[in-house]
Amino acid sequence: MEEALNPKAHRILFFNTVAFTICFSAWMLNGTLVSYLVENRVFDWTPVEIGWLLGVPVLTGAIFRLPVGLLTDRFGGRIIFSLVMLISAVPMFLLAFVNSYILFLLCSFGFGLTGASFAAGVAYTSIWYPAKWQGTALGIFGIGNLGAALTTLIAPTVLLNLTDNGKYLDLWRTLPIIYSVILFAMGIIFYLFTGNKKPIRDGKKSTELLAPLKDMRVWRFGLYYFLVFGCFVAFSQWLIPYYLNVYYMPFIKAGMVASLFSLPASIVRTLGGWLSDKFGPRKVLLTVFIFSILISFLLVFPKMELSSPGKGIIAKGKGIVTSVSDSMVVINNTNYSMTPFVANSEFNDSSFIVLPQRVAWQVPIIKVGNEVKKNQLIAKGITKINFQANVNIFALFVLLIGLTWGLGMGAVYKFIPMYFPNTVGVVGGTVGVLGGLGGFFGPIIFGYLLEFTGLWTSSWIFIFLLSIVCFAWMQIVINKIKNQNENR
Repeated sequence: MEEALNPKAHRILFFNTVAFTICFSAWMLNGTLVSYLVENRVFDWTPVEIGWLLGVPVLTGAIFRLPVGLLTDRFGGRIIFSLVMLISAVPMFLLAFVNSYILFLLCSFGFGLTGASFAAGVAYTSIWYPAKWQGTALGIFGIGNLGAALTTLIAPTVLLNLTDNGKYLDLWRTLPIIYSVILFAMGIIFYLFTGNKKPIRDGKKSTELLAPLKDMRVWRFGLYYFLVFGCFVAFSQWLIPYYLNVYYMPFIKAGMVASLFSLPASIVRTLGGWLSDKFGPRKVLLTVFIFSILISFLLVFPKMELSSPGKGIIAKGKGIVTSVSDSMVVINNTNYSMTPFVANSEFNDSSFIVLPQRVAWQVPIIKVGNEVKKNQLIAKGITKINFQANVNIFALFVLLIGLTWGLGMGAVYKFIPMYFPNTVGVVGGTVGVLGGLGGFFGPIIFGYLLEFTGLWTSSWIFIFLLSIVCFAWMQIVINKIKNQNENR
């Protein structure tokens, strides 16, 4: 770690950020490519097979972050980051020639290594900057997350142009070739225009570098990153089927609206790093967890229609029913007015409605000639309540929680060089693994919750509970630190 700002630092940060953006874009390729291939029946894959194709690259990127971080600490970021891109370009290129599910899955596993570039970038960036700059520098580096949004926005258009709007579907194979060429070229450029630098290791062996993993603090940071990064990756993919099924959006529009979640969240990560430098990462993360709890709670309420017993009508005295209609019941010359059901009183989902809509009416349950006793129910009430969960408001809340998590990403990685300055690669890689696993397991958890509850908003219930756990754990740590300081 530098004591003063190195003149080369900003140039290294620039290449790190560009390379990470390209890697992240390649890492998320299957979300667009597989959807296109299935939609156009190029391959007949089941939803389970599709889920694995989306998840395997994320899993690869997650599990290789630790070894990539360890290698970066040992050999330097110039060599390891370049190798990650060069190696990933090979399975990405081979993807263009596959014709079976297994081979597609294996190639996806291979180019998923691009996701491990994050560990190399974090270690390589932090080693060039003094402590007071590291949060901001890592936040800028984290802008590379917008690679996910770039793939969502650009890849569909490129596919349509390559295949001439679906006329020559087999030309989809050109897309992974383009990605592989970009990866390979960036790997060469990165090696040529950056300089190598390694942390001071004091002759430590690799086993000694792994010693920080025994610290519970590492795993706590990993849980935080599971929420702010892992769930960010999960929802970057999950929101598209969410919009399709809940709000009946066209596929292209669903992708565009989903990108409004990932793009701003990636950019604001820099602000999270800057705020952590200025106010400390603990204050920033505590605020992030509070907002994550509040916003996810507001997102829990589903688009729904409820039917419930309403206000009925009770006879004021005994008598014989002489007349019954949709709006009136007559008993011994006593008139009982009712609210009839109106055929056109359906809920209006096309207009912008924030609060729930209510429709209520009454239905007679007696007939002409029936003898009625005092206080007997003669017409039952029916009430229907519709909560539109307006898509514009929903999208706004999703944008806000994405921005919140973006700030959190920058804050989490400010902690690592603070507590582990000479093992940033190892610790950053471990935290990255746990965060990446959130991106892998998130859609799986959401799918099981959806199947069990039948509610799409069950995913937000999970986020709500996870946010509470993160907030509670951090608050316990803060209280412990305060008690220790008071006892000194």
